Amino acid sequence: MKSLNTILEQTREVFLHAQDAETLEKARVAHLGRKSELTELLRSLKDMTPEEKREIGPQIQHVKHELEVLFEHQKQALKEKAYDWEKERVDVTLPGKRQNIGHLHPITQVIREIEDIFISLGFDVADGPEIDTEFYTFDALNFPKNHPARDMQDAYWLNEKNEDGDPILPRTHTSSAQVRYMEQNIPPFRIVIPGKIFRHEPTDASHEHTFHQFEALVVGKDVHVGNFKYIAEEFFSTYFDKEINIRLRPSFFPFTEPSFEFDISCTVCLGKGCSVCKKTGWIEVGGAGMVNQNVFVSAGYERNTYQGFAWGFGIERLAMMKYKIDDIRLFHSGDLRFIRQF
Repeated sequence: MKSLNTILEQTREVFLHAQDAETLEKARVAHLGRKSELTELLRSLKDMTPEEKREIGPQIQHVKHELEVLFEHQKQALKEKAYDWEKERVDVTLPGKRQNIGHLHPITQVIREIEDIFISLGFDVADGPEIDTEFYTFDALNFPKNHPARDMQDAYWLNEKNEDGDPILPRTHTSSAQVRYMEQNIPPFRIVIPGKIFRHEPTDASHEHTFHQFEALVVGKDVHVGNFKYIAEEFFSTYFDKEINIRLRPSFFPFTEPSFEFDISCTVCLGKGCSVCKKTGWIEVGGAGMVNQNVFVSAGYERNTYQGFAWGFGIERLAMMKYKIDDIRLFHSGDLRFIRQF
C-alpha cells in the first residue's frame, strides 16, 4: 500500500505540472505504460496467493483508474488552455455571408422547358448514344453513299470501330436515334429526342462545332403535315409565350419526303418586319418533313404501312432568340458572368 500511495502521489504531481500535451503524453507512458512501476505491480499479481490477489488487485486497479481519469482531465485542460478562443470568436450579431449556390446551365434549363412543353402535348422523351454507327447516322436515314454530310469536312470520324466492325462517329444530328427507337417500338407514338451533336465546321457568333438539337418524331396511320403545323405552332407559342405562326418552304432532306424548311413569325416584331427578321417578318428555325418510307423499312416496318413527320431545331438558337443572346459561343465559354444571368 505504501508503494501504491507513493506511485499515486508522484504520478499525480507529474500530470498536474505538465505544461503541454507532449510533456503530459511522455508522463503517461512513463507512469502508466508497459514499463511503468504500476504495470510491474500488476504483473506481480501472478506470483501472489489467492488471498493476496483479492486484497491487493482491486487496490492496484483503483489507483490505475484514478490516474487514467486524472490524465484525461489534464489533457482536456491543456487543450483548452492552448486554444485561441479570441481567434475563433464569432460575433453572432454580424450579418451573415451569403454562400454561392450553383444552378442549372441555361442550356439545361431550356431543354427541360422544351421537354415539359412536349410532354404536355402527349410526347415521350427518348434518347440515343452520342457516339453512333454510320448505319444509324446515315445509312438508315437514306443518305446516299456519296452524300457530302458523310465527308470529313462535315463529320468527325473516329479511328475505332464498334464490336461489329462498323465505322463510328460522334452523331451529326439527333435524327440518328429515330431508327433505334422505331426498332424497339410499334406505332403509334410521339417522341422528342434532345441531345448534343457534333459538326466539323468553324465557329463564329452563330455557329459551333458542338451544340444541342431537339428531334421530334410522330408516327401513326393517319399522320399528315397539318398535324405537324399544329404541334409546331402550339410548341412555339407556349415557348415564347405569345402567338406564333408557322410558314413552310419546300426543301430536301434524305430522310423526309416531302421535306420543307419551317419559319416562325418574328418573335420581336410579331411578323410586322424589323431588323431581326430583316424586314421579312419571318425567322428560319429548322427543317422538317414527312418520314421517308425508306427510313421505315430500315427500322423493320413494312413499306407504306405507317406515315409520320420528323422535325428538328437547334436548342442554342431557341435560347438565343428568347434571351436576346448574340453569340452562341457564350454557352460553352465557361464565363460565370454569363452563366449567372440565368
